[in-house]
Amino acid sequence: MANGLGRGLGSLIPNKTNKDYINKSTPADSAKDDRDRILNVDINKVKANPLQPRKEFNNTHLDELIESIKDYGVIQPLIVTKKAGGYELIAGERRLRASKQAGLDKIPVIIRDASRQEKLEVALIENIQRENLNPIELATAYQQLADEFNLNQSQVAKRLGKSRSTVANVMRMLNLPDEIKSAIAQGKVNEGHAKYIMGLETPEKQLTVFRKIIHNNLTIQETDKVIKKMGGTKEARIKINYTDKDKEFAFREFFGARTEVKRKGKGGQIIIDFYNDEELKEIVNKIK
Repeated sequence: MANGLGRGLGSLIPNKTNKDYINKSTPADSAKDDRDRILNVDINKVKANPLQPRKEFNNTHLDELIESIKDYGVIQPLIVTKKAGGYELIAGERRLRASKQAGLDKIPVIIRDASRQEKLEVALIENIQRENLNPIELATAYQQLADEFNLNQSQVAKRLGKSRSTVANVMRMLNLPDEIKSAIAQGKVNEGHAKYIMGLETPEKQLTVFRKIIHNNLTIQETDKVIKKMGGTKEARIKINYTDKDKEFAFREFFGARTEVKRKGKGGQIIIDFYNDEELKEIVNKIK
């Protein structure tokens, strides 16, 4: 997917309605012209997407979908790719789960070819667009996308239509102690609390503040006061040169890479990060 996810799920779904396209008489394993048809296939032959980033599903929302499917059937077909003896899901995890619980024997699908990267990206964007992943699921999915396909944070952000700083801040949560990550995933503390906790230098300090938040049900404002009594976050103690920050932002926009201005007396350094030879070549060409 060279152009990222700008085309979204629409690129995988034809501009036709079920009414126009459902072909109940077409065998599930019929060949190439099935690609643009909506087929009713054996639900047990559709396997879940192994790259699905969502691990927990909201039971209330799932129950509502089950009742809707019982009354009206599956309105929007699932997107699948052919696998030996059946199909593998690309998009539609909630509809598949709900359809099984609603007792359906068959389910409408559209067959598409998709690479491993496309499966992960589509599953991720589907969850972002339709029902938000919790912050830890989102961070894990971003990291998986980066690791599996050798992408830097800027490339992940571009594919998902996010800013690099947004992706970076979410992924930082993966560095927190497991106890805190579990609480964030379960909604016991929110992202606002997490941002304060991430600013502390050591896991010991992070856990101390986290446990105070849990035991005393602290608000964001109260958490801020607790952290200030401990000496504040690392970021808060650093004197920020906003003129240099503006220059860093301009460099980042120009080079398309993370750039840092470091002062040493009256001089200093400009540090430009690159993640592979291709990025380095682009930076050198821009300097020339």
